[in-house]
Amino acid sequence: MDTNIYEHIPKEKFAFKQLDANIHDQKLETKSRGYFADAMVRFKKNKSSVVAAWIILFLILFAIVSPLISVNPVRHMDSTYTQHPPFIRAIADKNLGIFDGATKHESQSEKQVAIWRAIGEETGLQPVLRIVDTTVQKEKYRGQWRDVVYHKIENNKYYERGVVYRVVSYDEYQRIQDFQNETGVQVIYPYVEPKDIMGIKDNPNIWYQVQDNKGTPLQDEDGNYIYLPAYSTDSSIEGPVPYNSIRIEGDPGNYIYSAAKSGAVHIRICYYNYYHYVNGHEPTYIFGTNSLGQCLFTGIGVGARFSLIFAVIVSAINLTIGAIYGAIQGYYGGLIDLILDRIAEVLGGVPFVVVTTLFQLHLAQKVGVLPSFLFAFVLTGWLGMAALTRKQFYRFKSLEFVLAARTLGASDWRLMFKHIFPNALGTIVTSCALVIPGVISSEVSLTYLGIINLQELFGTSIGTLASQGQTAMTAAPHAMLFPSIFISLLLISFNLFGNGLRDAFNPSTRGVED
Repeated sequence: MDTNIYEHIPKEKFAFKQLDANIHDQKLETKSRGYFADAMVRFKKNKSSVVAAWIILFLILFAIVSPLISVNPVRHMDSTYTQHPPFIRAIADKNLGIFDGATKHESQSEKQVAIWRAIGEETGLQPVLRIVDTTVQKEKYRGQWRDVVYHKIENNKYYERGVVYRVVSYDEYQRIQDFQNETGVQVIYPYVEPKDIMGIKDNPNIWYQVQDNKGTPLQDEDGNYIYLPAYSTDSSIEGPVPYNSIRIEGDPGNYIYSAAKSGAVHIRICYYNYYHYVNGHEPTYIFGTNSLGQCLFTGIGVGARFSLIFAVIVSAINLTIGAIYGAIQGYYGGLIDLILDRIAEVLGGVPFVVVTTLFQLHLAQKVGVLPSFLFAFVLTGWLGMAALTRKQFYRFKSLEFVLAARTLGASDWRLMFKHIFPNALGTIVTSCALVIPGVISSEVSLTYLGIINLQELFGTSIGTLASQGQTAMTAAPHAMLFPSIFISLLLISFNLFGNGLRDAFNPSTRGVED
């Protein structure tokens, strides 16, 4: 070797480094990261999956909390307040344009508007929220043309009902009076006899003098309505139970509030306040009601509870069965794998809807609706998990760490579930998370089609609510809108969340920094 190249290097450059020091490896400045911690780091980088995780958490909390905070039990159904829009009186009174129970009416005559305004004057609950538009049309009446005014209006649908007739027992009549005295809420209104309003019998909201038997109110010279009360003062019609409760404002003291009828009492009641008397609270429906008068806010929460719990149980059972079945297939292979694979193919060829329908027709009569429904999902639901586990076992069973464990005398079951299975757990759990939205989607579809009826067991389900809302989309779009939004958010979020888990637990990306 030519050493002349070192002649130009100063001698001090050849001084020994750390002559008297002990040399050690430097301590790592960063902490080591485990498999799940590393997966979490990668998961957090997927923004859509993180947002989906938060949405899922919110929906789960909604399912838990909504039935608890709602004043309406899931089995409470009001036959009068059916297909009514969202309403919260505390917000409606502030005229914010939300939760005011608003519903639109096209081409309403002045007579009908007068009846609604009369409801507001009598009860203090004004149905007419706003007049959107007014048009004048020429119409021929008895050979002459005349101008007819029509209004496009928005009403509070909960106030529209106004006053209704009810036949109640003497005891019930007294209890309503006691409620009025205790709360100051006027439920019973003065009685109106048909003879005093041109013989009109089918409209209890006409309490004023009319011009004809169509309910046209009297008007003054300026066209303003003159609400002259037609309340009865005939004490001879009153039943044996006297009215001794609060009276409406302006009552001179001689209005009659009931009429005797075949051992009962015939009364006029404000239905909104009567609802308060019966249920202990005013009507409050955050999401409105469906065609059965059922609270959608409570119903969606109860239906979501069942969907989530049922999906998790089905996924857990299918994970257990599929993992064991697939592990045996993948580990032993050969003839065992061939036989088990043919069995799986036979089961996989059975249509799921046919199985579910047959189980509901026959098995449900013996074991119940829910067990037969669960069995239908479990019968073939584990096949996908078994196939995935089989692939993972074929992938890992020939690796060196498995060979080393076998050499040291590990049994087959120890090799399968102590050494191989934990390495495949990330992929399997991720697939299990993707199974959950599939189960929820199938459950909702079956209840929507009416193949499964869960109303008797749980009161309702998401699919049932969507089916009921679908029949009234034009009249009450909210009844279809809210269940659809909920189930769409749930399924989309679960799929995004599952995709994020799949990428995070992918072994090939471990330790990779983007």
